[in-house]
Amino acid sequence: MKSELTAKFLQHLNSKKKDGGFTLIELLVVIIIIGILSAIALPSFLNQANKAKQSEAKTYVGSMNRAQQAFYLEKNAFVTAATDFGKLGLGVATQTSNYKYTTETGGADPVAIANLANTVVGNAPLKTYAGGVVVGNISATSEATTLAALCEADSAKSASGPDAAAASISFVKDTAPGCVTGFTAIK
Repeated sequence: MKSELTAKFLQHLNSKKKDGGFTLIELLVVIIIIGILSAIALPSFLNQANKAKQSEAKTYVGSMNRAQQAFYLEKNAFVTAATDFGKLGLGVATQTSNYKYTTETGGADPVAIANLANTVVGNAPLKTYAGGVVVGNISATSEATTLAALCEADSAKSASGPDAAAASISFVKDTAPGCVTGFTAIK
C-alpha cells in the first residue's frame, strides 16, 4: 500500500512539471507593475541628475567668492575680467557643459564683485547662481573686511527663471551682499 501511495505522489509531481510555466495574465501583471514602478522612479532620477549639475555651479561660485576674498586680501583689488580669471588660482574652466562662469563689478561705491553662473543652454532645467563679495568696514574697530553671499535662482531657467547678473545681488556699503527678488540666499 505504501508503494502505491509513493507511486501516485511521484505521478502527481511529474504531471505538475509538464504544466509548469507562467500564464499570459501573470506575465502581464508583472510587466504592468514594473511599468508603474519605473514611471514613479524616472522623474525622481532625472531630478537628482539636475541637482548634481547645479551642485557644480554652487561649488564653483562659492569657490570664486572665497578666491576673490583671498585675492583682495593680497592685492587690494578684485579679479574682474574673464581674461584674468586664472589669477584666482581656482583651476576651473570658465565654461563647462552646463554653466558659464563670469564676473561683473558691483559698482565703485562700495567696492564689490559679482561672481555668476549662467546656464549654457538657454532653456535648461537648471537654476542660475550669483555670488557677491563686497568690501566693508567693521564699525567698532574701523577694520576693512570682505563680506560674501551666494544666491540661487528661485526657479529653473526652463521655467522662465532669471539670468544671474550683478543686479542679482544687492551691494550696500559695510553690509553683507544680499539676494534680490527671484533669488534666495544659500547658507
